[in-house]
Amino acid sequence: MVLTAIGLIVPAVFGPTGTQEAADKLDRTILPIPEPKRPVYKELDARKVKAPPHDEVKAPSGAPNVVIVLIDDLGFGATSTFGGPIVTPTLDGLAQNGLRYNNFHTTALCSPTRAALKSGRNHHTVNMGFITEMATSIPGATGQIPNATAPLAEMLRLNGYSTAAFGKWHETAAWETSVSGPFDRWPTHQGFDKFYGFIGGETNQWAPFLFDGVTQVELPDDPNYHFMTDMTDKAVAWIKYQKALTPDKPFFVYFAPGAVHAPHHVPREWIARWKGKFDQGWDKLREETLARQIKLGIVPAGTKLAQKPQAIRDWDMLSADEKRLFTHQAEVFAAYLDYTDHEIGRMLKAVEATGQLENTLIFYIAGDNGTSAEGGENGMFNEYTYFNGVREEVPDLLKALDAWGSPETYPHMAAGWALAFDAPFGWMKQVASDFGGTRNGMVVHWPRGIKAKNETRTQFSHVIDVAPTVLEAADLPEPKVVDGTPQIPMEGVSMVYTFDNAKANDRHVIQYFEIAGNRAIYHDGWFARTIHRAPWERESRNPLQNDVWELYDARADFSLTYDLAVKNPKKLAEMQALFMKEAEKRHVLPLDDRLFERALASAVGRPDLMAGRTSLTLAEGMTGMLENVFLSVKNKSKTITAEVEVPEGGANGAILVQGGRFGGWALYVRDGKPAYDYNWLGMQRSSIVATQPLAPGKATIKFDFAYDGGGLGKGGMGTIFVNGQKVAEGRIERTQPMMFSADETADVGIDLGTPVVEAIGAERKSRFTGHIPKVTIETHDARAATDAAAQGTQK
Repeated sequence: MVLTAIGLIVPAVFGPTGTQEAADKLDRTILPIPEPKRPVYKELDARKVKAPPHDEVKAPSGAPNVVIVLIDDLGFGATSTFGGPIVTPTLDGLAQNGLRYNNFHTTALCSPTRAALKSGRNHHTVNMGFITEMATSIPGATGQIPNATAPLAEMLRLNGYSTAAFGKWHETAAWETSVSGPFDRWPTHQGFDKFYGFIGGETNQWAPFLFDGVTQVELPDDPNYHFMTDMTDKAVAWIKYQKALTPDKPFFVYFAPGAVHAPHHVPREWIARWKGKFDQGWDKLREETLARQIKLGIVPAGTKLAQKPQAIRDWDMLSADEKRLFTHQAEVFAAYLDYTDHEIGRMLKAVEATGQLENTLIFYIAGDNGTSAEGGENGMFNEYTYFNGVREEVPDLLKALDAWGSPETYPHMAAGWALAFDAPFGWMKQVASDFGGTRNGMVVHWPRGIKAKNETRTQFSHVIDVAPTVLEAADLPEPKVVDGTPQIPMEGVSMVYTFDNAKANDRHVIQYFEIAGNRAIYHDGWFARTIHRAPWERESRNPLQNDVWELYDARADFSLTYDLAVKNPKKLAEMQALFMKEAEKRHVLPLDDRLFERALASAVGRPDLMAGRTSLTLAEGMTGMLENVFLSVKNKSKTITAEVEVPEGGANGAILVQGGRFGGWALYVRDGKPAYDYNWLGMQRSSIVATQPLAPGKATIKFDFAYDGGGLGKGGMGTIFVNGQKVAEGRIERTQPMMFSADETADVGIDLGTPVVEAIGAERKSRFTGHIPKVTIETHDARAATDAAAQGTQK
């Protein structure tokens, strides 16, 4: 799709009786802009007084609309715009009328990139050293964005912009995601007037857990529902509505799909379009991509493919079954990106329809990090097997092949494809010490502000450069004080100097990279790095102090293939010292290479709403409790006691549930009979069901689970009592040791999202037909279970 510019922004005015000249003279270094001094009148009759200009804050004259599109988990070598195999017409169209950036970098991980993007500061400066769910108590990694690093959205909003965010957030501290807040780090308190999307790191695209502002969204009863289309519909409506009401007021739209992060959920008709397109396998695909990249001028002539990690097997050595499985995984991934790019185009057509495209500054960032290899050697039909230490084997995965990408799966692809879609580099997401983890294609499109068309920019740039670029383009100063808090200066460098000067000297000349011990330093074309741990490795390769460092001249070695450490030890030592200097300055130290241990709040000092709690009392209407704000029942015994009121004709529906189709448990009533189900990763289900229905009236239902102990993920005996009488018992062989879900919730009286128990369904279908005045969940042997969990994560 080639977008055409058909409209200009009409210059704004400063109130009904003021002037734009007055607006342009405002001191914008302190936000909010102070209100004018309030006059005191002695005149009795208002008709005899000349009213002062209205004090509404307007954006500078001609300030552009701003759209930032951020794709999730997409590598440098995936899109057709950057030589990849997946056709992206919207991105292609923007590039043909704008600029490609082939030397743009992210942090290698979700939350850190997003927080850095919207603040203009490095990820440790904004306390986002890792994802929010694995924050620690150490400054630089607390997961709490400081007030001293106000986000771009707040700066624009206080300068007269309308602001809206759609899609993925993943910047709110995990313990702040409950109904109790605080909501300071939710989108609508981070500068966005409007937010429609999900708070965590991923969501089921067929059944997402969504918020409109801070209010939970009830999903429609639509078998064809998909979040990608839903969020686009909401963005299109907002853009058109905003321009209909305030055509002179610029907007800022942050459009961040959950795609193409796992789960790879995409409508079947899109998957069919990619049948047979990846039969050549990942090794050949890398070669084909590099050839296209050289031909397009995306990478320099002579660029070589970086060495492949040993863990990624040669395609020619795979079995026929493995090839059949893996090719379909890639087809689904490609379809997901194809579908996403189409929806982005639909959103941008709404901008064009308002006549605003000519003066809209668009950043289309093709990935917040490299493509994810978290699917491991074989990929997964259920991504949560990865977080629970369960390996899925090819014969089992083949059984789900025809359903891959559908609501019955929660899939991820084999790691070999991550390498291929990150071509020509040698690593991927999480690896902050390789461009495969950090270099992402970006296109900038702004017809009014950029004269050059269909050109490539090679200057080194980083995600922290976007916010200062927007401020310069809008003729806005970087504020020194926001909401009463002095600001830490932005650490990014505006890219405006590159817009019409392809040969301009780099201005961003030094940049550190670090995620969980994988670390590197860039300086004036030199790049020193160490690979501390691969995404599929549970143990680090070396202690931090013994890591092996490599040295590259990135000016002559685009893909990092020639290690110069032995030839130039002096330069390597200089770069290592520079890393330590930057790490100290930017709050990167001390380095923290713990992985799954960080999921346990008590082990890393992170706040926990349930810390020290062994019981939680709830009632009907209490829903949407994400795993980090609900009592942990993993690896321990538990008792659920529910006081219910059964209507005439019997009861049906959920009483208390946690999780969903891909892992969880439920106390419920079906056909009047109380029951308990444990769904182990969607792979094994245990049901304990009473034989007699509940009588109408009040009843007390108790479920007791006696955990076997002796380690993580063990089973136990479950027993159901009604009014003190045992009515059913049975054995549950296995339980999930580490995680149920990133987006499924714990709910009273309903099962939101996907169903734990297919027979009672989810959303409206699962609503309890009686009343639940009180339900209490208690855990036992908490100390022993916590100790076991800590030991397990350290093994």
